[in-house]
Amino acid sequence: MSSSLTARRHLPVLALAAALTACGGKPAETAAPAEAAPKAADAANASSPAALPQGWLHLAGANVPSSTNLIPVLPVTVTSDDGEQVTVKDASRIVAGGDDVIAVIEALGLGGQVYAAPLRSATEAGRKAPKQFLFNRTTGVEGVLSLEGTLFLGNSLRRHTELAKKLRGAGEAAVVIDDLQPAPDKVRKVAAALGVAEAGNALAAQVQAQLEEAAAIASSSKVHPRVIHLSATGAGGAPTVAGADSASGKLIGLAGGVNIGTEAGVANYSALSNEGVVAAAPEVILVTENDLQLFGGEAGLWKAYPTLKQTPAGAANRVWVMPDVQLKAASVGSGSGAVALAKALAALPSP
Repeated sequence: MSSSLTARRHLPVLALAAALTACGGKPAETAAPAEAAPKAADAANASSPAALPQGWLHLAGANVPSSTNLIPVLPVTVTSDDGEQVTVKDASRIVAGGDDVIAVIEALGLGGQVYAAPLRSATEAGRKAPKQFLFNRTTGVEGVLSLEGTLFLGNSLRRHTELAKKLRGAGEAAVVIDDLQPAPDKVRKVAAALGVAEAGNALAAQVQAQLEEAAAIASSSKVHPRVIHLSATGAGGAPTVAGADSASGKLIGLAGGVNIGTEAGVANYSALSNEGVVAAAPEVILVTENDLQLFGGEAGLWKAYPTLKQTPAGAANRVWVMPDVQLKAASVGSGSGAVALAKALAALPSP
């Protein structure tokens, strides 16, 4: 195993960067209730440690911060990340833009207020939401209004700034939480919008402490393996690799790993050629529970990237599966996931 860890310094970065292709899929035009929601829920629920192939590791952090029995105080006026002042009067039916904000809502004990969530949600509250919808950068205001929520809680300035502006113009409260900001800040802002700012501050402090713990573990480790995080979506529906400004790319670096996409200077999630996979020489393969189901399990993962088995990680069968909200989204579970990942990386043999 140790021999696989000695290959980490030989990546031709420019060649790898050339092998990465920016995402460019065309999304659906409007938000709409989806008939396929039960199947998406079944897929998300199917993933469990017991279901993993022999030799793979289910890596899940414990002690995700949470609160219970909170009494929200509304109305409240907050500053949306698009710069607008928004007064939230009713958060009983939240239209949530993504799992990162939903995970915070769950941690605050308010998961029952998630009224509409994107398809294939990795959160329990998202899967149980009365309405499921397709949601992307071209989602129309009419589709969101048809969901009849009382608060739109977006999670991306790129996708949701213009939508939020139009929703406010139609009289609906709309708050955008930038997905690229640190997890503790996101926790505070979501909580503030729901009228439980004090609880949000407490959760954010716990997340920050966990992130600092993970960073300390990484700084004291002599092992900094090459890590590839594979996603089943991102480049027009094609498999992708986590890049420099993705939540997982940042978390991998914090935990002491060398994120391959970050090293190549790639943003977001980008496709990687079979040749690029071999050149990257990953020593650890990361995939989330939800994405593993979307790949179609073990066979689907190897089929998506046939040359993975030619890498040190593939040869060692070193595939680690993590909860989506602890790896793929900067949220309340990020600190817990970072600690688990840092400990696992540090436990690998030194070169």
